[in-house]
Amino acid sequence: MPESDGKHKLFSISDSGSKSLDEINGSIQVPENAGFWRKLFTYTGPGILIAVGYMDPGNWITSIAGGASFKYTLLSVVLLSSLIAMLLQAMAARMGIVTGKDLAQLTRDRTSKKVGFMLWVVTELAIMATDVAEIIGSGIALELLFKIPLIVGILITSLDVLLLLLLMKLGFRKIEAIVATLVAVILLVFSYEVALSNPNIKELLAGYIPAPQIVTNKSMLYLALGIVGATVMPHDLYLGSSISQTRAVDRRDHKAVKEAIRFTTIDSNVQLTLAFVVNSLLLVLGAALFFGTNSSLGRFVDLFNALSNSQIVGAIASPILSMLFAVALLASGQSSTITGTLSGQIIMEGFIHLRMPLWAQRLITRLMSVLPVLIFAIYYKGNEAKIENLLTFSQVFLSVALPFAIIPLVLFTSDKKLMGPFVNRAWVKYTAWFITVVLIGLNVYLIIQTLQTVL
Repeated sequence: MPESDGKHKLFSISDSGSKSLDEINGSIQVPENAGFWRKLFTYTGPGILIAVGYMDPGNWITSIAGGASFKYTLLSVVLLSSLIAMLLQAMAARMGIVTGKDLAQLTRDRTSKKVGFMLWVVTELAIMATDVAEIIGSGIALELLFKIPLIVGILITSLDVLLLLLLMKLGFRKIEAIVATLVAVILLVFSYEVALSNPNIKELLAGYIPAPQIVTNKSMLYLALGIVGATVMPHDLYLGSSISQTRAVDRRDHKAVKEAIRFTTIDSNVQLTLAFVVNSLLLVLGAALFFGTNSSLGRFVDLFNALSNSQIVGAIASPILSMLFAVALLASGQSSTITGTLSGQIIMEGFIHLRMPLWAQRLITRLMSVLPVLIFAIYYKGNEAKIENLLTFSQVFLSVALPFAIIPLVLFTSDKKLMGPFVNRAWVKYTAWFITVVLIGLNVYLIIQTLQTVL
């Protein structure tokens, strides 16, 4: 059924052959007779939107707590997690470029209508869970920066739908540039704070070598599993398979497809390396400032206060450090908001073929995410610790949704009929399946441990 005129209907059912993110699909032209660097610049952008998911507010406390508890030992886990992310995101991008469909569309094409609807519900919950972290992070950042009551801050974050609508009208390259700017703010803030903390470089580098105690120490193992289990976000795999198609590529031209895969993979790996640096900085900051202090670092507010407390972080303590931390937190929340919105549109159109104006889709998704946070904020007014506990539950939802994204991804990219000459090589296929089993196992373990702790 063809798409109806958006002026007359709030939503419509699209045909299964619709392009992923139709308004920006193939919207960026690639120069034909250009050099390496010019082409790389043209393909640079989607990777930074992907990388945002690996450094959103939901990952911050885990990384800093890892450093505060075990110094630099868990840096090796951060490195391993980043390598896993690079492999899976490269597979997702390659699938999108080769097939012209995103992960949600391909999964829906190979399932029934009922199964497709179920998968949409699960994945929508995962995006809502991601939104919860963004809402809490942004709301607390506004409270810390401008003394805005948390409830009001949460309501303000629900208005970011207007921001995204404006950005979409400016073009996809503008969105990429704005997200890159926000990520640069995060990188600069933590680079500055880590430099001031004067970490032990020799011990820091040694932390990237896996240590036996990570497995033998139960507390360390749990934190390590938390870092790995929260690294691969299911919505990022859907997003990566879609925005890799924003560059205009002739899929009938084997050379053009191969070139697109090459440059997109470079972009993805470079940006995920940036995410790896940010996560490393977070852990190093936790180690350099808080290791051995017995400080309570379970919340964003604790971290904010600690950075200005000379009894905890020593002579470098300063209100400026605390404010920079809050600025970075706000930048992280807002950049994650943009990618969450795009992911929501992808899974809605892909799984249930429901096309809806972006403002309506974003408003519905955002309200569904804001409501539980708002209810908690009102009920536990003045108790941010209780509100931030929602972050724990959000990670459980992400863990539940992960198999529904990662298993189809490995299956599709290993399908010779679907991928042709771009099918997974043997080592990629078996490595991906090994990673899949390990990640699912870790997430099941984390879910069990979390429920035991809560109950």
